[in-house]
Amino acid sequence: MSLNIKFYDTIARFYDAENIEMTDDLILYSELVEETGGPVLDVGCGTGRVMLHLAQEGVQTVGIDRSEAMLERGQRKLAVMPDLKSRVTFVQGDALNTPFAHRFKLIIVPYNGFMHFSEQVDQIAALRHFYSLLDDDGMLVLDLPNAGEAFGTQDDGSVVLERMFVEPETGHVVMQQSVSTLDRISQQLHITWIYDEISDDSTVHRTVAPLLLRYVFSGEMNLLLKLTGLEAVQIYGDYMRDPFVEGCPRMIVLARKAPEIGKREGK
Repeated sequence: MSLNIKFYDTIARFYDAENIEMTDDLILYSELVEETGGPVLDVGCGTGRVMLHLAQEGVQTVGIDRSEAMLERGQRKLAVMPDLKSRVTFVQGDALNTPFAHRFKLIIVPYNGFMHFSEQVDQIAALRHFYSLLDDDGMLVLDLPNAGEAFGTQDDGSVVLERMFVEPETGHVVMQQSVSTLDRISQQLHITWIYDEISDDSTVHRTVAPLLLRYVFSGEMNLLLKLTGLEAVQIYGDYMRDPFVEGCPRMIVLARKAPEIGKREGK
């Protein structure tokens, strides 16, 4: 986990620019808030990409993240949106154990966030903590990639150019690349992100940031949820709520607290 904290502290200044086009999931979260109400807990909120969007729609939001650098940038964004300050709270803390004064109607772990709990024991601990923070009729949302698709590809150790973008504070062009290996036994993805920043005098400044993630398969996810008192009520294959089927890009899990055994059996 400490590796991943260092990662976000290292790349925080690139994050918003590289993810500026990442908006596909926002409509889904808006729809889910309409179904559940607030308040909303955004786990791994970073610079507030999702929670600030929901706050603009009038939702009370709390975001938790361990990276001080990411949260600082989120606070900067909030500073130029003073009308949202009463609806937004950034918290620096560990999502495995940080307590809150109230429960949440909706807990979201956006885009690949749950993978950052890179050991299964941490994923179980996270789900147990989410259970304790979730309102009795609340909903938990985990947005993950379809692990089956990732495991069907072959590692070749090549460096991949992911995207090019302009870092707004300096105006420098940044080439974002990656190289990764997948351990199919531990289900862990070892990925190194490489940011080549081209300065005005054509000098290239390289930032290297390793990251460790863990894939979860759908059957495993159902068992993890059951073990922690939760149950999946729906699994979608994309942000348009299409079914989770072979070949779909995402595994978006909607879970609630499982009914007590007596209630399930109608006793």
